[in-house]
Parts: sequence; structure tokens; C-alpha cells
Amino acid sequence: MVSPNAGSKMMIQSYKHNGQLHRIWKNSVVLKGTESIIIGANDRTKVIESDGHSWMTREPAICYFDAKHWFNIIGMLRDDGIHYYCNLSSPFVYDEGAESLKYIDYDLDVKVFPDMTFNLLDEDEYEENKVLMKYPEEIHHILYQQLEVLIHWIRQGKGPFSPGFVDDWYEMYLTYH
Repeated sequence: MVSPNAGSKMMIQSYKHNGQLHRIWKNSVVLKGTESIIIGANDRTKVIESDGHSWMTREPAICYFDAKHWFNIIGMLRDDGIHYYCNLSSPFVYDEGAESLKYIDYDLDVKVFPDMTFNLLDEDEYEENKVLMKYPEEIHHILYQQLEVLIHWIRQGKGPFSPGFVDDWYEMYLTYH
């Protein structure tokens, strides 16, 4: 698998299980690109929803994608600390020709606050789409197993939740921006 070069630009595209485009982040900078991990950053970037509606992100964000795990993690730098938004999703695929990172969004999200407390979100949306899009039972088991891994990372301060991770990558982003 090909990976993007640090300093290059990429689009982030999320899809739904049925193949429908869900959301696009237009302009992110690659901070680290390997076959197993891509770390990107953006600030006030345009986001386009599947219905064509667009909006701008409000703060700098460090985006962590892992080819082995069924989640991705967005660390948003806000005045009151780092807030995280975690999507339960397929592992990423990098499309070199389109300069885009792609994944399937599986509805469940975890919102993590600066004090590392967290909430599981969108369980109702997950249950609805699980039936509507016919998620295989295997996907259901993988997602809930990966949710346990994600919660372990949060509680143990691993990966993007480790002290300094988001701040250090944000400093790297500033060298490109």
C-alpha cells in the first residue's frame, strides 16, 4: 500500500456501509504517512456533507487514522483544552491517485472531554443503520470489540490520548502552515 508524504495535502472522505459518500474534509496536511498510520491536521477547513451542505471547522484538529483499528481519532484544540471525537469506522485506505484517505463510518462515536471523561454517541443511529444497511454480524462484533480497545486507550492515555501527542503534532503542523 502506498502512503502519503509528510507535508502533502489530502482529502478525507468518509462513506457509509452502503457505499454512499457521507462527508468530505477538503484540505488536510499530512504530518506522518505510513502504511499503518496516517496523522493529518487541518484548521478551518471546508467540510462537505452528503447532501451538498458545507461548513467550516472552527479550530485546529489533529487526525489519527490507523490501518489496524476500526476507529479514528480527531483531537481538537480548544481554549479549554483538547476535545476528542472518535469515529467507529473501518480501517483507512489511502487512494494515491485521488490524494485522499477513505474509510467507512459506522455511526457510533465517542466524545472525550479534556478531563478524559467520555460519552458514547449515536447508538440509535447505529441500530437504525445496522438494519437499514444490513451490517453483517461480524462487523457488529468487530465494532464493539474495537470500542473496548478505544475505551482502554482513553483510560490508559495511549496513542492520541497520551499527554503531549496532540500538542506535539500541532507544533509540527505549524511548520507546514
